[in-house]
Amino acid sequence: MSHPTYADVEAAAGRIAGITRTAPVVSAGPASPGGGEVFLALDFVQHSGSFKDRGAANFVAAHRADGSLPAAGVVIASGGNAGLACAWAARAQGVRATVFLPATAPAVKIRKLRALEADVRLVGSEYAEALEASRRFAAETGALASHAYDDPYIAAGAGTLLPEILAAVPGLDTVVVAVGGGGLFTGLAVAAARHGVRVVAVEPATCRALNAAIEAGAPVDVPVDSVAADSLGARRVSEMALHWARQVRASSVLVADSAITEARQGLWDGHRLAVEHGGATALAALRSGVYRPEPGERVAVVLCGANTDPASLA
Repeated sequence: MSHPTYADVEAAAGRIAGITRTAPVVSAGPASPGGGEVFLALDFVQHSGSFKDRGAANFVAAHRADGSLPAAGVVIASGGNAGLACAWAARAQGVRATVFLPATAPAVKIRKLRALEADVRLVGSEYAEALEASRRFAAETGALASHAYDDPYIAAGAGTLLPEILAAVPGLDTVVVAVGGGGLFTGLAVAAARHGVRVVAVEPATCRALNAAIEAGAPVDVPVDSVAADSLGARRVSEMALHWARQVRASSVLVADSAITEARQGLWDGHRLAVEHGGATALAALRSGVYRPEPGERVAVVLCGANTDPASLA
């Protein structure tokens, strides 16, 4: 399957039921006077600290079910969160995981990977370099290559979040989500299309892979330079993300690093939620005003990751 469908999301929900955690959804009050109601979907409560547990659990379970998990285990390149999720899912299934990361990956993520018994390999300074090294490793060892975002099983697993949000927020109008390579966005867009929910895609202005793809009409390479680059720093968005952005006519907005930093601090100051910069990026769109909900609009903002050092929050 090249593009995941809602049937794939439903199948993923069946595979990961009882393995991943249901995301708590809490009200954050009005976006502004008369500007609709905002809810926060706390999907960073997953075992490895981000939404990526959903896709990783689905990926490993699906390959185990069809007998395609090799003795060499799984290998993935990641800015950190996908690697953590892959290592967690692999260990849960008794499978070996090798994780390639840029040498710039946060120390907190490297420590957690090693605690999950992953074989950690640090290569280069960008995700793209770690990805190339992981591909060589897969070719040489026969390990099953997982992808941080460009895989239908990964995207379909991520899409299981939206039905959980809908169960908590009947009449949801809009979901706002940060985009890196596009796995979470794709899964949510697939589910949103089925349920008639609008999708707002938020990216750092200096890591705009989906925004640039929409503008160019095809995935293109973009510079990667943002405070959120460790989780949203894909150089190129997936083809399936662009496909689903067109299908749902997603709104694509960009936020400054300063807005991301302020949103992250605001989550700590106002809610005592410690998230990483990528986890605060979707909320930055509302706080900075680049996305303004309409009166009465019910908006869910996905807080997607919390693998961060709390000491960095004042």
